[in-house]
Parts: sequence; structure tokens; C-alpha cells
Amino acid sequence: MKIASWNVNSIKVRLPNLLQWLDEFSPDIVMLQETKCVEDAFPRLELEAAGYHCAVVGQKAYNGVALLSRQPIEEVLTVLPGDPEDQQARYLEATIGDLRVASIYLPNGNPAPGEKFNYKLAWMERLQARARELLSLEQPIVLGGDWNVIPEPVDCHDPEAWRDDALFRPESRAAFRTILHLGYTDAYRALNPDTTHAYTFWDYQAGAWQRDNGIRIDHLLLSPQAADRLAEAGIDREPRGRERASDHTPVWCRLRDR
Repeated sequence: MKIASWNVNSIKVRLPNLLQWLDEFSPDIVMLQETKCVEDAFPRLELEAAGYHCAVVGQKAYNGVALLSRQPIEEVLTVLPGDPEDQQARYLEATIGDLRVASIYLPNGNPAPGEKFNYKLAWMERLQARARELLSLEQPIVLGGDWNVIPEPVDCHDPEAWRDDALFRPESRAAFRTILHLGYTDAYRALNPDTTHAYTFWDYQAGAWQRDNGIRIDHLLLSPQAADRLAEAGIDREPRGRERASDHTPVWCRLRDR
């Protein structure tokens, strides 16, 4: 089973690229982030015609997450537990086959320190609590998405330039490690421990893509039951080079059958 995550940075703008990639890459499950549309505006018909079931949590012009799957999507959870006042569309969890999966669009947190950074850290605390609960299911779990966290200096083209950014601040990285230490595995790093220039995001400014000045902030975290089935993991850079590309590119992994 091939599982991928992609921050598409507006599904309306990126739909032709998404449909082309789905046809060529043929993933079984896709987590999408930053769809930037309400549920009624989501291109469900086009994606269903491409062979995918859809689950969507939308928000006008901002945020937004979705799940695409060749198998039915069941037992859907549309909010991250822990704060009933939080209305931002950033979390979507469901059962697909024998997997429990979540599409995550973690807050950016800039400027830091400040209110937005505090929200990011509080959101990560809630995610940690949910990640711990999911482990109690003792089934394959995949937490995928745009985590807006650069885990280590090797995941950044210029660590010093990012030192004070919310994506690389010690508090963000520590919160990410706390989730990993619950028992999750970073799928890409598990199979590519020493790879450099393994980026998933390149800013539109200053020729970042052409210069390969990127960062790795999109991750697939696997529970022990999923990690035991991990066969491949990678970053598909090709979509970032297309016209009207998202500033992110897909990350993916393949799990062996049971």
C-alpha cells in the first residue's frame, strides 16, 4: 500500500497537477493539506472520477485538510480533540482498511515568540495526547502531513538562517521529538538516515527551488505496527518543478501487506 502526503497550497489552483500526479504515481491513500476551500467547493467529482473516495475538512481561503483513498473511508474524526473552541481546519482522521490515518496541517507559529507560537505549541500538546491514545489501538497508524517542524539541522539548507523561526525553534523540535518518543517512526529518516538535501518545501522567493534551498517539514509518522510493514519511503520532487507548482512536494511510503 502506497501512502502519500502533500500540502497542495490551494486545491483549486493545483487540481490539474494533483490529477496528473495521482494518475502517474498512483497512491492508495493521500493526505492533503492547505486545500483552502470549504467542503462544498472541494473538487470531489473530479477526484472520484480519478478513482478516489474523499473526506474533507474545509475552511474558506485558509487551512483545510483532506483524505483521498481507493478504499472506503470510515470512522471519520474531523477535529483534533482537546479544544472545543478551536475552529481551524487542520486535522482529519479516519480508518482505511486496517489502517488508522490522519492528515495534519500543524500551525506555522510565526512570529515567535508570540500568540501564534503559543497556539502552535498548545496544538502540538493536543496532538501528542491524541497520538498516545491512538497507540492504544495497537493497529497500524500513520500520522501524515505538513508538520511545520524542521526536526534536525540536516533537514534544512541553512540552519543558522532558520534558528529563530517557529519551524526550527527548540520548543517546536522538542515537541516533535516527544511525539516520536511515544513510539512513532519517521518513515523517511528510518530508511534514509544519512541523506542530505532531502527537502519537501522550497519558498517561492529568491530562487529557492532553483538553488535547492529547502527544508524538510512534511512527515509521515508510523506506529510500531505500521513501521514493521515499512518497505519504502521517499520524497517525490518532480511535482515541485512543474508550472504553477505548490511550494511543497509529496512525501510517501509503502507498507507491505499484512
